[in-house]
Amino acid sequence: MHDWIDSYEERDWQTTEDGTVRYALIGLGWWTVDVAIPAIESSDLGEVSVLVSSSTEKAAEIAEDNDVEHGISYDEYHDGAASDAYDAVYIGTPNAFHLEYAETAAELGKAVLCEKPMEATVERAEQMVETCEEEDVPLMVAYRMQTEPAVRRARELIESGFVGDPVSVYGANSQPLLEMIPDHDQWRLDPDITGYGTSVMDLGIYSINTARYLLQQDPVTVQSQMSSHHEAFDDVPDERSSSTLLFEDDVHMISTSSQRAHEDTHLKVTGTEGTIELDPAFHGEASLRLSRGDLTVEVEHGTFDAEREVQEVFDYFADRVLTDGEIHPDGRHGLVDMQVIEAIHRAADEGEPVDL
Repeated sequence: MHDWIDSYEERDWQTTEDGTVRYALIGLGWWTVDVAIPAIESSDLGEVSVLVSSSTEKAAEIAEDNDVEHGISYDEYHDGAASDAYDAVYIGTPNAFHLEYAETAAELGKAVLCEKPMEATVERAEQMVETCEEEDVPLMVAYRMQTEPAVRRARELIESGFVGDPVSVYGANSQPLLEMIPDHDQWRLDPDITGYGTSVMDLGIYSINTARYLLQQDPVTVQSQMSSHHEAFDDVPDERSSSTLLFEDDVHMISTSSQRAHEDTHLKVTGTEGTIELDPAFHGEASLRLSRGDLTVEVEHGTFDAEREVQEVFDYFADRVLTDGEIHPDGRHGLVDMQVIEAIHRAADEGEPVDL
């Protein structure tokens, strides 16, 4: 156990310490400015060289504030401006705009790191995957939990049999969206931009993808219920959502999510011999609790806040781009989440299970 604790934060995925990937960051919302830029500045293998926003003026102003060389508009980006100054793009725009920026990056021969969910619909996500494959450019979806040490150690333990045979998973993710962003017209509440809905697309995806990663399995059947109550959620069906997912080896999962609830994030895997629990799980500073028989171990590592988690994502991606290594999670992996989310919404609409 002592050796396991000592190697807890070890980058078991790293294959190189040499080289630099220069990023163009597309979409300069608070997450990109407050989290992604500092994360890349602290990273070992990346640097920010281009910022892309709705206007040249906005991009140039934020670029100057952050000592970044180039600030350009979306139109300029599509026209190939400053394309010699970056090697890869990070797409942090609202969901329904991911595809167009990925397509331009692919045409320019640039590697693509796309925020989750991949797009607003399965069809648009498929188009992104196909475009990047046709142009032979790397595509990764920014699932930061997959490079979170707590999650990686949990996967190792499950794989080694610590919990016995996995039996069930429970995941929850909620936040008070209207307190965080007091705007009823924000994009997460606009189905033309967010996609199928708001809570499952934005929050439930964490539980679903992390469970897929931990179990190394995919759902085969889903059923769900969802409802909206507050007027701000009139155009989206899932202010509150609960889903039951059946995985390949008959592992049962319950996933709940809400954009109008107290912040709560956790994930628990129960097996025939023990349990592994992440609480908190998804909003930074993930803590790991292990139980088996009379043994209980809790591991907290407050150094891994959201910025540090994002730093790991960028360094992992850069490591793979620099070495031409295999990427996981790639676009095909992210596409499965889109298919699961679409099925969850369809199951709620139809009132019966949907097979995948």
